[in-house]
Amino acid sequence: MNCYSAPGPAPRRKSRQVRVGHVVIGGDAPVLVQSMTNTDTADAAATVRQVGELARAGSEIVRVTVNNAEAAAQVPRIRDRLDHMGINVPLVGDFHFNGHRLLSQHPACAAALAKLRINPGNVGRGAKRDEQFATMVEFACKYDKPVRIGVNWGSLDPELLARMMDENARLREPEDAAVVTRKALVASALESAHLAERLGLPHDRIVLSCKVSGVQDLIAVYRDLAARCDYALHLGLTEAGMGSKGIVASTAALSVLLQEGIGDTVRISLTPEPGGDRTKEVIVAQEILQTMGLRSFAPMVIACPGCGRTTSTFFQELADRIQSYLRAQMPVWRDRYPGAETMHVAVMGCVVNGPGESKHANVGISLPGSGENPVAPVYVDGAKTVTLKGEDIAGEFQKIVEQYVIDKYSKRSVAAETASAPDTAHA
Repeated sequence: MNCYSAPGPAPRRKSRQVRVGHVVIGGDAPVLVQSMTNTDTADAAATVRQVGELARAGSEIVRVTVNNAEAAAQVPRIRDRLDHMGINVPLVGDFHFNGHRLLSQHPACAAALAKLRINPGNVGRGAKRDEQFATMVEFACKYDKPVRIGVNWGSLDPELLARMMDENARLREPEDAAVVTRKALVASALESAHLAERLGLPHDRIVLSCKVSGVQDLIAVYRDLAARCDYALHLGLTEAGMGSKGIVASTAALSVLLQEGIGDTVRISLTPEPGGDRTKEVIVAQEILQTMGLRSFAPMVIACPGCGRTTSTFFQELADRIQSYLRAQMPVWRDRYPGAETMHVAVMGCVVNGPGESKHANVGISLPGSGENPVAPVYVDGAKTVTLKGEDIAGEFQKIVEQYVIDKYSKRSVAAETASAPDTAHA
């Protein structure tokens, strides 16, 4: 194996830990992956089904919309069904406009949720704003629930923005309106957090977010927010978009912040294709964290892009097959073979980089390119172990990968390696 050690991200920003159900946000806890359902929460069966899919894909916190009395009434039932299924993922209630009323009418909803999400931009207007905000915070205090104060630039408090714009206009050298808007986002989050604390919500029960849709705006806002507080921070573009655009925008924005040690939870707000799989946003979030070296969720498959030397699609098909196989196995392997998620598997298409890249992986195969001998050497932990030939190279290689996992990551093997390691504590 390659002993090269790559540089890592900056040390994590020191934030207060917040307990959300059985998971912890912030402090020394790993950056968590969140997601959100797009079902009608009043449809308990559909919501339970999608929460289960998101949790099995690896979402560690799932948010659900609570927009009317029907949805609020179903939240305890949804929680009960998930618990009965053995799915203990924390649920977050997403409240806008009428959250104060829904929690008052359905207190069991507050009890069933692990966290409340409040948007200070649409919790109320004028004198009602503080009163309705206070009602929601009081429910959070009563049921000992943390709160994410989530500011969005699409629903920024207009009174706060107008006040800051007026103050800016009186300056000798006024700032650009976009700069003032970014400052207003941060001010809204911090002022709301301070108000929540005055109302009795503990400092370590608050998470903040300031979401925008622009990459550079998001980076600027979170740098400012991180410098001005120690609240745990939730990252994400408010609307990333569809397909590759959404993935690229989210990766560009979050990678910069995560590299700087900013961020305690992430959500990739992808617009799914009609009828598309909601779990895609979970996988993208995991892959961002894993490719940056922050966490490991599933074995990484390294595969070459192909060129004129690889006119056959066999290596592409094998890479896809292995990647799908590894991800499908992780729900079982995560408990049975701890550490398997850190494994690297290389599926290379020709002799140029194939052997070298395969040697750097835990398990690698160098498939024959165009005009090469129809043989495929396999490398395990840097050493060539076998050369595969014939019609079932894919099946044989998959068996090699599976056997490697069993041999390397079974709890018995890990325990044996630990027991046989030299004791250097007193050396």
